[in-house]
Amino acid sequence: MADIQNSGVDYTGFSLEELVRHLLREPGAKACLTCSFQLEDMIVLDVLRKVQPGIPVLFLETGYHFAETYAYRDRMVAEWGLNLVNLSSPRTVARHEAAFGKLYQTAPDKCCQLRKVQPLLQGLKDFDIWFTGLRREQSPTRANLQLVETHTLPSGKKIAKVNPLAFWTWKELWRRQDEQHIPTLPLYDQGYPSIGCEPCTSLPLSAEDQRSGRWAGRKLECGIHTFAEGK
Repeated sequence: MADIQNSGVDYTGFSLEELVRHLLREPGAKACLTCSFQLEDMIVLDVLRKVQPGIPVLFLETGYHFAETYAYRDRMVAEWGLNLVNLSSPRTVARHEAAFGKLYQTAPDKCCQLRKVQPLLQGLKDFDIWFTGLRREQSPTRANLQLVETHTLPSGKKIAKVNPLAFWTWKELWRRQDEQHIPTLPLYDQGYPSIGCEPCTSLPLSAEDQRSGRWAGRKLECGIHTFAEGK
């Protein structure tokens, strides 16, 4: 596969639709989207499914999501005809807690590593292009996010990590949602701006920090998005 990141193309002038269409023209490239069914992911997915119906939608099935998240996921899979791929740890939640206890309370980094990071890295091995819904505005750790980055898997394989909404604002997201009539996860109506596993998600501790309700403010990332090699 061609080196998308170093192709010499200035992606900053592309609209969301133009970027998606341009990258999905890459000959032989296998693409996927990681999707937590939050608004950002749904906006990217709405474009991807129209350009490439059947694109794999990778959901990190930790076993700890909100009931509302599971219900919304299943609703959108049915309504949009999605090719859902649930990625999970080989250990069930019961086996996981029998072996380690409630790691989300005692060692959240290890919990994320076992139930999110490892399943995702295994799931990405067959793909060349990885779409996300990441935005710079979400967190200080994402402040230098690029539209197209290179991600190296443990095997050494390099894939293109594409963040089409990198420069989008919270207001722009909701404007797009309204324009495209995209159904949203009901938890937004309860005041959650950032939604992950239920035990590790609370209402934001700070109105200025959307992710301050994640992991009780003890950390900002689960570990999935710390491996990208920016430009």
